Amino acid sequence: MKSVSLKAILLCLIPPLIWGGMFPIAGHLEPTVNMFAMTLIRYGLVAVILIAMLLPKEGTRALRTEGQAWKLFLLGSAGFAGFGLLAFTALSYTQPVNVSLIMAMMPAISAVIASAVAKKFPPIYTVIAILIAFAGVALVLTDGNITRLVNPSDALGELLALLGAICWVLYTRGAASVPGWSVLRYTTVTTVLGLPTIAIATVVATTTGFVSPPAVEAVIAGWPELSYLIVFAGVVAVLFWNQGNRLLGPINGTLFMNLVPVTTFTITAIVTQSFPTSSALIGLLLVICGLLVNNICARRAPAASKAEKKAATRALVNAGK
Repeated sequence: MKSVSLKAILLCLIPPLIWGGMFPIAGHLEPTVNMFAMTLIRYGLVAVILIAMLLPKEGTRALRTEGQAWKLFLLGSAGFAGFGLLAFTALSYTQPVNVSLIMAMMPAISAVIASAVAKKFPPIYTVIAILIAFAGVALVLTDGNITRLVNPSDALGELLALLGAICWVLYTRGAASVPGWSVLRYTTVTTVLGLPTIAIATVVATTTGFVSPPAVEAVIAGWPELSYLIVFAGVVAVLFWNQGNRLLGPINGTLFMNLVPVTTFTITAIVTQSFPTSSALIGLLLVICGLLVNNICARRAPAASKAEKKAATRALVNAGK
């Protein structure tokens, strides 16, 4: 049992460390390869790699949707088109550290969605944790200057990142809807089905002049960055993430997303040789503390509930004597 837990922890630990480096790398590539083209190239090659991994293990039957094509299409579109395009486009309007910090809101987002599905108001500790985390995000994004919240150019980037985070939470939760499928199969099929949405969005963005097609030379020059985004962030991290969340569950698994901003902050500080301000560090600590409190309380709640039931049972037995 301990070995399984250790394996699950490692599987959930590695992806956030990889994704923490993904945003600075993508931001560095964005001036020459726009986010739409980058996302299409990235997930197009990711799909090829995943299919090459899936077929020898499970055969061509594993590519069948078994009557769930529309659901898997929506999940793939949310996870790869939604998250990929929204979170990466956000880099054009805000800093990578801000985008990564909003990614750390995924545990709170997951709690809200779970409560909405169950049609039950979130526990009070979850509400408090969310408020603390949002206060931390606001402090980091504004660097203590609240008036920056009303700056449209800043707000747009954060809004896109938030929508991207919601898309990824929906995708992560969607894995539970196909319990009989392997992690590799779910990841492969949803990636393939998400590609048409990415392609359509890229065509629309290009034909309307929102973005310009990247030069072939720029794509070749950006191959080191693209390789990282494809192999590590697109294949390794996603497979590890889906498997780790299957073993630990979404409440415990998404907690590890708190490491994304920490990794991004560290990389940015090293590259730019400039460290975050005290306000940003305090905000980051607030986010991490708020999400840790929510996770700890959420894990203790079932144990407390069981203890209360046992106490009530003992009281009934004693009353009957």
